[in-house]
Amino acid sequence: MKSYFKSPVRSIGFGIDFGTSNSAAAMFDGYKVSMIDLSEQVFMPSATYIDKDFINYTGDEAIEEYISANRGRTVELAGELLGEERTGTGDKVGPEDESDTQKVFGHAVHDFGLPGRLFRGTKRLLGNVADERIIVFGRPFRLVALITPILLRIHKKIKAITQNLNINQQTHASLGHPVNFEGDQSKRNDVAIERLSESFRHAGIIDQKFCPEPIAATLSYLFSQDTEFEGNILTIDFGGGTLDFAILKCSENKFEVAATHGIALGGDKIDQIIFKEVIFPLLGKGERWNRLVDGLIVDTLFPFSDFEELLINWPVSYILNQNKFTGPVMDRMSKGDPASAKFKRLYDVIKQNYSFQIFQSIKDLKCNLSFATEAYLDIPELDIYVLITREKFENMISPLLSELDCAIQKSLHKAGMSKNSIDIVIRTGGSSLIPAVNDKLLHYFSGKIVNHDPFTSVAAGLAISDYFGLNFGK
Repeated sequence: MKSYFKSPVRSIGFGIDFGTSNSAAAMFDGYKVSMIDLSEQVFMPSATYIDKDFINYTGDEAIEEYISANRGRTVELAGELLGEERTGTGDKVGPEDESDTQKVFGHAVHDFGLPGRLFRGTKRLLGNVADERIIVFGRPFRLVALITPILLRIHKKIKAITQNLNINQQTHASLGHPVNFEGDQSKRNDVAIERLSESFRHAGIIDQKFCPEPIAATLSYLFSQDTEFEGNILTIDFGGGTLDFAILKCSENKFEVAATHGIALGGDKIDQIIFKEVIFPLLGKGERWNRLVDGLIVDTLFPFSDFEELLINWPVSYILNQNKFTGPVMDRMSKGDPASAKFKRLYDVIKQNYSFQIFQSIKDLKCNLSFATEAYLDIPELDIYVLITREKFENMISPLLSELDCAIQKSLHKAGMSKNSIDIVIRTGGSSLIPAVNDKLLHYFSGKIVNHDPFTSVAAGLAISDYFGLNFGK
């Protein structure tokens, strides 16, 4: 046992990495880390779907229910009834005629045919004080209630394993969190941890210790080494929702946290950039639209900006399937010019609820470009097959690489260190595999970079932390 890991306090440690996009869990028995299969694979999408009967689904099932329920469904938004107002003078004798009152409606905000609500990326809302309750089919749901089903499913998987191993039911775990949640800087972390803690308690995890995700990844690396590491170690965790840093000082008998830093930059933002830069022009962005208005021919750019935010946020893109959106698209695709095919694609995206498939294809593209200098963005449902070079991809994300550069410098400054003070740099998280990210790290730390289990290191480190009873506070 390495000297900077003290005596264990558990027979088995458990770690839960509740992520923005996906969640993972692991167990550690003092010798080996084992990942816990949460669905058909190790990872489970951090998604909750609530249908009209208030039955909830989680993980892959949540996404499948959402997609199938909205495919081909026309959305009809109706006004919210605020009350009634009198139109009569009140001088009639007897019961008032119905014409004396009229209903008062608010903005058209209710989709009465909505079969269910999908919630994904809810972790991003935890630090926002204002986002305490979300109305779901007329009922107010706290954020805690939207997250708990996911955590409950994870805990059930843990309990099933402990029962098979004849271990007493476990109610403890080390729980990961980003260095900084999104929200008001003065309160975001306290508010988010309080909400997350309550969610885990409702899910049955009573004995809790929280650990920043990049520190957990560092623990996993330190324990995996054959020899004790001494020196300064920088871990960069570039996940789906956040970019987090931790710098640890390691000596022969202890390690201490020199600095942590985190910003709201993750793989999801990269996916949206690719959608905007590559997919939008193929759906009609930048094309002109001429139509007859009050007897005159009007020629303008097609109002694609009305569609953009809903397209790149796939959990709510079904809202596009209403006449005020589909009408202009149908008119434009009927023109019969070369651009009509683009608007037919846009129509198919809306009617068949294809936004999720687009994002899955974008993720495949990113993965392929991590190992090849060019790859195809392949979306057969939309007849899209586009060659993207790594150079073009890196040009698209260059503003985000600048943010990464600033964050590296900020982390070193907080630790009071120069880049030469760092002995090893661990990169973890799916977005850390992007070659341009590695090139940026090489600029600062050439010859010092190691890869460490980009998708499982956090959950593994959390299980190790729980086994040894380590406590890093908030």
